[in-house]
Amino acid sequence: MASRRLASTFLRSSLRRSVSKCPFSVPKSPSSPFAARRPSPYGCLLSRAAEYATSAAPTSHPAAHVPTKKDGGNGKITDEFTGAGAIGQVCQVIGAVVDVRFDEGLPPILTALEVQDHSIRLVLEVAQHLGENVVRTIAMDGTEGLVRGQRVLNTGSPITVPVGRATLGRIVNVIGEPIDERGEIKTDHYLPIHREAPAFVEQATEQQILVTGIKGVLDGKYDDLSEQSFYMVGGIEEVIAKAEKIAKESAS
Repeated sequence: MASRRLASTFLRSSLRRSVSKCPFSVPKSPSSPFAARRPSPYGCLLSRAAEYATSAAPTSHPAAHVPTKKDGGNGKITDEFTGAGAIGQVCQVIGAVVDVRFDEGLPPILTALEVQDHSIRLVLEVAQHLGENVVRTIAMDGTEGLVRGQRVLNTGSPITVPVGRATLGRIVNVIGEPIDERGEIKTDHYLPIHREAPAFVEQATEQQILVTGIKGVLDGKYDDLSEQSFYMVGGIEEVIAKAEKIAKESAS
C-alpha cells in the first residue's frame, strides 16, 4: 500500500508538471480564477495511471463463456456443423419411416444415423426436418423391435460404401455390408452413396460397345425372328472383334 501511495504521488506531480508545460492553452474563464489549459496526451496518460494507482484493486470478473463441444446425451459432439456424436431418441415409428428427436446437434439432410442397443445394425437416413428438433428418417432395414425412446447416434456423415479393387466381384447392400457370405471387404476407400451427377459436357454421347465379360453373346443368325439377330460366343477379345466385324458388314 505504501508503494502504491508513493507511485500515486509521483504520478500526480509529473501530471502537474506536464500540464504546466503544455504549449496549448485557452483563454481564462471569467468564472474561474485559474487559466484553463488543454492537457497534453502525455498528461492524460499519466492522469489515467494515477487514477488506477489510487483506486482499489479491480474485482475479478468471470471470463466470458466460450461455446465448447457439449455433451449430447451420452455422446460428445465432435462437429458443430453436422452435430456428429449427438444422441437422439426415437419418437415415432411408422413402418420404414422413423422420427428422431435431438436436443442438440441436429443432423443435416442425408446424414446417416445408427440405432443404439438394437438387435441388428440399423441405419437411418435423414430425409426431412420436421421442426422442433425432430427429423424424419428412412430405415435401411426392417424396424421390427424398434421402440420409442431408443437411442440414435448421429454419425455426422452420409451412408458410405467400400470402393476399389477389393469390391470387384462382391455383392453388398445399400449400406456397404457384404451379403455374398465371402467375408469382410478389406479396403480403406469409401465413398458416399449420394454424389453429384457429372456435368452434361462430361457425358459421352457416342455409342460404344459395353464389355461385360459374360460369354453369352451369340455368333450366327437366328432366322426365327422377324429380323435376323447376330450372336457370338467367346472371350472378351473375340467378342469385340466379331462385333466390329458384324458392324462393318451391316454398314456395307
